[in-house]
Amino acid sequence: MRKHLRANLWLLGLTLILCSVLYPLVLWLIGRTVFPSQANGSLVDKNGRPAVSEKEAVGSRLIAQPFTGDEYFQPRPSAVNYNAAASGASNYGANNPRLRGRVAQQLGPIVRYFSSDGPGAGALVGPDIEKWFQSENDPKKGEKRRDLIAEWASKNPTLLGDWAKASDVSKGFIKQWAMDHAGVSAAWKKRNPDAKDAPESDSLAPFFFDPTIADSFVALHPGMWPCTIDAQKDGKSVKFIKPMNEGDEVRSIFFDMWLQEHSEVKLEKVPADMVTTSGSGLDPHITLKNAHYQMPRVVKKWAEKTGAKETDVRKEIEHLLTEHSEAPFDSWVGVPLINVLEVNLALPDRMKRLRTKGS
Repeated sequence: MRKHLRANLWLLGLTLILCSVLYPLVLWLIGRTVFPSQANGSLVDKNGRPAVSEKEAVGSRLIAQPFTGDEYFQPRPSAVNYNAAASGASNYGANNPRLRGRVAQQLGPIVRYFSSDGPGAGALVGPDIEKWFQSENDPKKGEKRRDLIAEWASKNPTLLGDWAKASDVSKGFIKQWAMDHAGVSAAWKKRNPDAKDAPESDSLAPFFFDPTIADSFVALHPGMWPCTIDAQKDGKSVKFIKPMNEGDEVRSIFFDMWLQEHSEVKLEKVPADMVTTSGSGLDPHITLKNAHYQMPRVVKKWAEKTGAKETDVRKEIEHLLTEHSEAPFDSWVGVPLINVLEVNLALPDRMKRLRTKGS
């Protein structure tokens, strides 16, 4: 009995030493010496090179991060707002209004009319969405006025609630509006007579957009959408709500309504990864086709910033995309991809060289 027990204890000890100490230690040493960058999370510095320390790191080539400037390429949408600590997908079904709403709102500012001259040659749909929005809300003499905002709110209660609680700015604005306008708060109380707690922004939103309430937002600002504006105040960046009838938010919110009333128009097909999230919400790559679809916006902005011709800027960016494109198994499987972070970090330096050439 003791003999078998001793043998089993020796086996247990050796297994623990081999599997829990020696094996991880060997892998750690190999990773630190042969693959130091990968072992540290593939961190990169502002020049796109492997970061020597975490202080120099601006991101990881394995994790997507948002870019807000028009001069940069955008990654795939993320259901977790690019938070690496909470990766995951939205899991929206095909009949979920949130899926259609998210896709439509993303398309509004970027989708183009189909053109036989090739991708990116067609005019943006956005300006026509704005004109339609303005003309329907402020018709010519003798024509009946439509309240598109109230229509949208009544047809899309789920999206309305999501918009109302999407940010601290929208939440605060709606709650403050209800405090300052007795009609809105009274209408909410009438609908919720037994409520003891203060109303949340999403439950106030239907009254905020109700044209029958004299002091609702749509009654006091007819034909205007509450757009979120970035501004500078005391040297700090602040956000506030401003009634507007133009801009990307109007194009985004009302693209779906516009498309349903203009179903005969031919639009350019958008790469699927522009409007679909990945399983993790952190996919750092986009397809080369996606990058080319974003090209007109990126080229236009860099041309404005550098003063160079758009044709020259386009050539430089196309070369950059070609240099950074990659495909699984040397293009035998899948389509060409680019790493958004790497390309965006390389853009300023490439544009700086372009500016030097021009001078």
